[in-house]
Amino acid sequence: MGQPPGGSAASPPGWAGEQPVSKPWYAGTPEPPVSGWQRLLELVRKDEFNQYPEETLNICKATFTAGVVGLLYGGIPGFTNAKKRYIEGSDAEMYYSRLDAVQSAHRAAIRGFVRYGWRWSWRVAAFVAIFNTVSISLSVYRDKTSLSHFAAAGAASGGLFRFHLGLGGFAAGSIFGALLGVPAGGLVMVIQKLSGETIVERRKRKRRELYEQQLREWNTNLSITENTSKETEDYIQEETEK
Repeated sequence: MGQPPGGSAASPPGWAGEQPVSKPWYAGTPEPPVSGWQRLLELVRKDEFNQYPEETLNICKATFTAGVVGLLYGGIPGFTNAKKRYIEGSDAEMYYSRLDAVQSAHRAAIRGFVRYGWRWSWRVAAFVAIFNTVSISLSVYRDKTSLSHFAAAGAASGGLFRFHLGLGGFAAGSIFGALLGVPAGGLVMVIQKLSGETIVERRKRKRRELYEQQLREWNTNLSITENTSKETEDYIQEETEK
């Protein structure tokens, strides 16, 4: 009764013959999968804490931030220009009061903000989403960070945005995007170098740290269970001897 069925507390069922220190079924492995496709699949899978990997969250955060920046970049000039055009073209308009005139001008300005802000917002967000998705996917698949990944991401983003112009537009957009991707990737790699580790290295470190943390928690729980079982057995034995 002092031990779990099938083995000792340090060797639960299904782990007989392994190391004295067992590991929980959910701990996974300390190293990422060898296959590039398996590493890519991990980007869209939630972990045991129901969370997506850091790379996937970074893509979503960057896309949202780019959308907000695009909204402000296109919306603020659109707001100003729309208000100015409305005032210049409303000399013959009849208003009930000064407040009515001011509100009409503001409504026109807001329509300009939404119209031009949205036009820039979805374009910038889509470009950043494609760029980050391609660059991060290539880095995860090849398990390393390279400047060519950012060039390929820029080419893919630029080509898709100019695809509606035909093959010529697709080629021109790809070349332009690749030229933009190289300095952008170089900047990212410099920042990573200054921080002391790349995205790939950080992913491996966090994976190993999580694995070791889960092992410690698992072994602590096993130790508590073993002590509790031993105390219960000693108590029953004392009661039996009375």
